[in-house]
Amino acid sequence: MVPLSPETGAVERGFDVRRGWRTALGATTVMIAAAMPVSAERPDPNEVAAQRAFMSDQGRPPGWHLTQMKRLTSAIAGLKPQRPGVVDAYVVSIGLDSDPVFGREAAEAARVLARRYDADGRTLLLAAGGGAGAVPNGSPENLQVAIAAIAGVMDTKEDVLLLYTTSHGAPKVGLVYKDGDSGYGLIAPKSLGGILDGLGIKNRMVVISACYSGIFIPAMVNDDSVLITAASPVTTSFGCLPANDWTFFGDALINNAFRTPAGLDDAMGQALSLIGIWERLRGVTPSNPQFFVGPRARKWLQALEARTPIAVSAKVGRPAIEGR
Repeated sequence: MVPLSPETGAVERGFDVRRGWRTALGATTVMIAAAMPVSAERPDPNEVAAQRAFMSDQGRPPGWHLTQMKRLTSAIAGLKPQRPGVVDAYVVSIGLDSDPVFGREAAEAARVLARRYDADGRTLLLAAGGGAGAVPNGSPENLQVAIAAIAGVMDTKEDVLLLYTTSHGAPKVGLVYKDGDSGYGLIAPKSLGGILDGLGIKNRMVVISACYSGIFIPAMVNDDSVLITAASPVTTSFGCLPANDWTFFGDALINNAFRTPAGLDDAMGQALSLIGIWERLRGVTPSNPQFFVGPRARKWLQALEARTPIAVSAKVGRPAIEGR
């Protein structure tokens, strides 16, 4: 995700994983690199770390860890059981960066998705930083625990996981987790896909709001899945300045299109149209969001959309195009 200058519309410098990440991880990254076998083409340590869903917490007091454990345990304990014979949706919405825009977006995405897909009481919200309030931390570790917990409650042959992630992204690496100066991590496409496949979650809608998020397509799609990304494998997305309420993608899809009773195809058309208008107004290179629906996913999608509320819910926050 790349912020924009409100005065010029120019792209401001976003997160550069190849520069900033090595400094952030310090000796940890050096240790990873040092452990690599000597070869003509040594793998990028960031890519290797991302494949392992690497994360590191530094300088956290014991009380912080205890609080996080209690929050996540309580949230998981509150999940409603699945209903036999009903296609239930379970939602996980996560903000992986402590910049408040990501927490705010993840929080509202959780509410909108729960309403749209009848997942009240079957939704978990995770977020780094304070943008979403007092919720479990949005870390790679907590994401794995949350997904595993839902896999244990849902009927994986009948029900559906709806996963929404919002954060910075990096080419060839994937999603970037950063919680101030204390939490760091990376999630690669194969790592996330492996988590879902390993838990037997084939019926899934995964929505990834991040720069370069199109790199998740090869590792994440199957005949039973829906995948939506904010950008192609080679483009950035926009609107992630910390003071914003929404990214361009989140505002268009969650705050506008998904508040209506429109089916997924029509909702995506609405969102793509809005994003295109905003990007042309700012004069930036199009982010080119990606959209995939597996042939068997239409069956569970139809069942969920049959329960979508007819009323349009009210938008919240400042429009992304007005953000600084």
